[in-house]
Amino acid sequence: MKTKLSLSLAGLALLAACQNKGTDQGAAGKKARTEFLDTAGMDTAIKPGDNFFLYANGAWMKKTQIPKTETGWGSFYTLYNDNIKSLEQILINASKEEHPKGSLEQKVGDFYASGMDTLAIEKLGYNPLKPLLAKIDAIKDYKELIGFVADGYKDGNGDLFGFYVGPDDKISSKNAVNFSQSGITLPERSYYFNDDAQTKKIREAFVKYINRLFVLTGNTKENAAKYADQILKLEKEIANSHSTPVELRDPQKNYNKFFVADFQKLTPEIDWKSVLSKLKLNTDTILVGQPKYYQALNTLLKTQPIDIWKQKLKFDAINGATKALSKDFRDARFEFYGKTLSGQQAPTERWKAIVNSTDGNIGELLGQLYVKEHFTPEAKKRMLELVDNLQKVYKSRIEKLDWMSPVTKQKAVDKLQAFIKKIGYPDKWKKYDDVEISRTTYFANLESAEKHAYKEMVEKLGKPVDKTEWGMTPPTVNAYYNPSINEIVFPAGILQFPFFDFGADDAINYGAIGAVIGHEMTHGFDDQGRQYDKEGNLKDWWTAADATKFKDKAKKVVDLYNKFTLLDNQHVNGELTLGENLADIGGLAIAYQAFKLTPQGKGDQKIDGFTPDQRFFLSFAQVWRIKTRDESMRVRLKTDPHSPEMFRVNGPVYSMDAFYKAFNIPATAKMYVAPANRVGVW
Repeated sequence: MKTKLSLSLAGLALLAACQNKGTDQGAAGKKARTEFLDTAGMDTAIKPGDNFFLYANGAWMKKTQIPKTETGWGSFYTLYNDNIKSLEQILINASKEEHPKGSLEQKVGDFYASGMDTLAIEKLGYNPLKPLLAKIDAIKDYKELIGFVADGYKDGNGDLFGFYVGPDDKISSKNAVNFSQSGITLPERSYYFNDDAQTKKIREAFVKYINRLFVLTGNTKENAAKYADQILKLEKEIANSHSTPVELRDPQKNYNKFFVADFQKLTPEIDWKSVLSKLKLNTDTILVGQPKYYQALNTLLKTQPIDIWKQKLKFDAINGATKALSKDFRDARFEFYGKTLSGQQAPTERWKAIVNSTDGNIGELLGQLYVKEHFTPEAKKRMLELVDNLQKVYKSRIEKLDWMSPVTKQKAVDKLQAFIKKIGYPDKWKKYDDVEISRTTYFANLESAEKHAYKEMVEKLGKPVDKTEWGMTPPTVNAYYNPSINEIVFPAGILQFPFFDFGADDAINYGAIGAVIGHEMTHGFDDQGRQYDKEGNLKDWWTAADATKFKDKAKKVVDLYNKFTLLDNQHVNGELTLGENLADIGGLAIAYQAFKLTPQGKGDQKIDGFTPDQRFFLSFAQVWRIKTRDESMRVRLKTDPHSPEMFRVNGPVYSMDAFYKAFNIPATAKMYVAPANRVGVW
C-alpha cells in the first residue's frame, strides 16, 4: 500500500515568536494582528552586513527549541501547525455528526474517525496485509513477479515501476505515460555507496528496520537478518543504475520517448505489452525518464534469485503499509525514518497523522470544508492584485534586460503573460464518488482511496490535459510553478500570516508573499523552466547567444552557493539548488520593485524604528526563519533542491543593491559583495 499521508514541509519556515497584540476583529472572527515584525527575535549585536539572516533572526534561533515531534521549527511549521488544528476541528465536527452516506461530510468524518480508532487497528495487527504477502509467496519466477507488481498498482500495491500519467513534456496538451526510476528505499543513490560515518549509520539502521519488519510479520530472527542483508545488497545493485539528484534536474536528458516495441528490445525480460495491459494503459509509445534503470532491472530480474526478489517485494509491501498498521509497525518506522533519518525525538501525534492522511487521500473533499471556513473572496481578490502587480513589474524587468536580445525578450514576455494563475482553491472540485469510506475500516479506506486515485490517473491517458486540475490541496502551506502547464499556484493554506495579512503594511506583504509570488514566477525562467515555452512544451525558444549568456550568469549563482557551508563543513550543492536559488534571487528583486510602486515604498516613514525598505527585507528574512535538526539537514543537503533557509535569505539580499543602501552596508562588512560580482539573472 503506497499511502499518501503527509503534506510536504520542504522549504517551509515561519515566524513562531510574533505576538498578536491587536484588539480588532479580522477575518473568521480572529483578532486582527497589529505587529508584524518580531523585533525581539532579532540579534542587533550582529551587523546586517555580516549575516543578515542572523541579524533578523539570531535571538529567536538561540532561544527556540524544536518540539520533540518535529524535524524543525519556525515560520512554515507554526503556520502548518495552526492550519492543521483548523483541519482537525473540521474533521472532529464532521465525525461527531450523522451525515447522509456518500456526502463529503460523511466521507471526511468517517475517514478521520477510522484512523483515530486505534483499538480496531491494534486488533487487526498486520492481518490486512496477509493476503498480499501470501500472493508474493506464491510467485514462482521473475516473469510471474513482473506480472504481480504491475497488476498490483490498480489496488495501490504496485512496485518497481515508477510512473504516472501526465502531460507529455514536448506535446503539453496531450497526456502520456511517464516512467521513471524506482526500486530503492533510501533517499537517493549515494546512501548505498558513501562510506562516511553518517551514511554507514543510516545503512545499519536501515538493515535493522528491515529486520524488525520481518520479525513483526512472523519470521525467525535468523531469516529476518538474512533477508535484511540480501535486500540491502539488491537495492545497492538497483541504486547503481539510478541518476543523481542533479542529473534528474535536466529535462532534456530525462525526456526519452520510445515506441513500446523498441523499448521491448532494450529490456527483453520485461513483457511490456503485458505490463501495460495490467496497468490499464493503452498506448504504443511511452516516455522513460531514466532508461538505464529499466535496463538494469531487466538484467537483475534474471540474475538475482527469485527468493531475494520476493523478500524485497514483501519488505516494500510492509514498509508501504506501516502507517496503517498496528503500533509496533508504526514504532519501527519511526525509529528509522523519524529518528535516524530526520532526528525527530518523538512520533508525530496521531491526530496530526490522520489529518494529513485525510488531506492526502481525499483532500479536495476536506478542502471544500476548509475554504468555506478559512478563506474569503476578499483574500483571493487581494492576492490576485498582488500577482498582477508583480507580473507587470516582471514584464518591465524583462524588457529592460541588457543581456537579452529583443527576439528572446518578446518570447519571454509572451510566456509571462500566458501564466495560468490559480489562487486559493480549484474552480471545479474532484469527485470521489467511487471511494467507499467506513468509520471502522481505516486500512480498507486507504485501499479505496488508492484505487480511486489510480483509476483517476490512468483515465487521463488519451484525453487532453486538464489545465484546471490542482497538484496541491487547498489547505497546503506551500506554492508551486508547473512548467508543463505554465501555471503558478497558491493554495489557501499559505495565504495567511506571516506570508500574507490584510492588516499588514505593504513592506510586510511584499517582502513575504510578494517574494513567494516572484519566486514562483521566476521558476518559469530558471534553468529548468526556461526550457519550456508559453504552452508548456519542452522547446528551445532562445537564441544561442542568449542561452549562453544565461548559462554564464547561472554558473555564477552555482559558484556562490557552492561556497555556503553548515554543520561539519557540509557544502550546499549549487547545481542541485540552482533553480530554487534563481527563483529566490529573482523573486525578491521583483517583489522589491513592485513594493517601490506602492505609497509606502515611495515614502520614508518608519515603523518599529525601521524604514519601509528595511521592513521589506526584514519581512523576507523572518518568513524564512526556520531551525532544522542536523539529521534532517544532512538529508536535505543531498536531496532537497532548496538551499537551507539561512542561504535562502543571505544569497538573495547580498545580491541586491537596494539592500546595501537600505542598511548602509560598508565595503568592510563580512558578507559584502562588490557590485560587479553580485549575481542575478532576472
